[in-house]
Amino acid sequence: MAFTDQSTRVRDGEELDANLIDPYLKAHIPGLTGLPRISQFPGGASNLTYLLEYPEQEFVLRRPPFGHKAKSAHDMGREFRILNQLREAFPYCPKAYVHCTDEAVMGAEFYVMERVNGIILRSDLPPELGFDTARTEALCKSFIDRLVELHRVDYNACGLADLGKPEGYVARQIRGWSDRYEKALTPDAPKWETVKAWLNDKMPADHPTSSIVHNDYRFDNVILDPQNPMQIIGVLDWELTTLGDPLMDLGNSLAYWIEADDPAPVQLMRRQPSHAPGMLTRREFVDYYAERAGIRIDNFDFYYTYGLFRLAGIVQQIYYRFFHGQTQDKRFAQFVQMNTLLEQMSLQVIGKSTL
Repeated sequence: MAFTDQSTRVRDGEELDANLIDPYLKAHIPGLTGLPRISQFPGGASNLTYLLEYPEQEFVLRRPPFGHKAKSAHDMGREFRILNQLREAFPYCPKAYVHCTDEAVMGAEFYVMERVNGIILRSDLPPELGFDTARTEALCKSFIDRLVELHRVDYNACGLADLGKPEGYVARQIRGWSDRYEKALTPDAPKWETVKAWLNDKMPADHPTSSIVHNDYRFDNVILDPQNPMQIIGVLDWELTTLGDPLMDLGNSLAYWIEADDPAPVQLMRRQPSHAPGMLTRREFVDYYAERAGIRIDNFDFYYTYGLFRLAGIVQQIYYRFFHGQTQDKRFAQFVQMNTLLEQMSLQVIGKSTL
C-alpha cells in the first residue's frame, strides 16, 4: 500500500556505512547475505531510525542523533532491553535482535529490531483507508485501550522493576524537566517561569498505582495492520520508557492531541489525525481513559499542562542542538516558535483552571 510507512534517502550528515555494519550483523544474525540497502525513516526528531534491507529480511536500526546528546538520553541498551522483556506481556513491542555497545562499529551504540510492516498515521487520515466517523472513533478508543493495557502490565513479572523509581515521580518530573529546560535555554526561547511556578504549586501526590510509562505514546508511534487498519499491531519508540505515574503518561499523550477546534497556529503543530471527525476531544480522551482504567481523574489540567511543558523541554533540547550548529536538520529551525506556542497554550489552561 502506498500509504504504509516509507523510508527515504538518508539525510545529509546522517549516513551509515554498510561495509562497517554488515559484518557485525552477520556475526550476530545468521542467514544474511549481501550488503544491506540502507534508507532512513524521515519521522522523529530524537533517535535516528534506518531501514536495512537484506535479500532475506528487513531490519530497523536505531541510533542516537549526531552531535550533542542530553545526559541519560538516547540509551540504546535500555530500549533494547525493554522491547525484549516487555514483549510477552505487551505483544505490540517489535522483536529486538542485537544491541551493539562497540562504538567503533559506527561511532555510536545502536540496536537492530524487526521491521513491522504497517501503516503509521501522520498528520491526516489517508483517504484510501475509507474511515468514516464511527470507524475513526473506534480506532481512537482502541488507541486509548492500548495505553490502558500498557499501564496494567505487571512490570515486576517482566523483570523490569529496576527500570525506574515510581516513588516521588511527579515531583521528580517537574524538577527534572525544569532543570533540563534551563540547561537547554537559548536567548530566543521563552522562560516558562509562570507555568513552572504553577506546576510546583499545584503538584498532586503520585497516583497510588505505579505503572510502565511509555512517555511518547501517540499515533505516529503506533503501527496499524495494512490488511485491517482498525487493528494496532505495533508500538514504537520506547527510548524514554520508565516506571512512574500513569496519569503523567496520559498528560504526555494529551500534549500532542490537537483538536479540530484548536486555533490555526496550534493546528500547525499537529503530527497525528487527532482532529479527524470521530476522534475524541481531550476531555473525552481523559474520560474514556478513566472509564477503562476504572479510576477518577479530578485534576486533568495539571497533567495536561505538565505534558505541554515536558514537550517544550524536548523541543528546546532539540532546538539547542540546531541553534549551536550541532545538527544541520532544517526541520528544527522552527522549534523555538513551537516552544513559544506551547507556553501560550499552557498559560491559557492555567488561566481557566479551577485547581
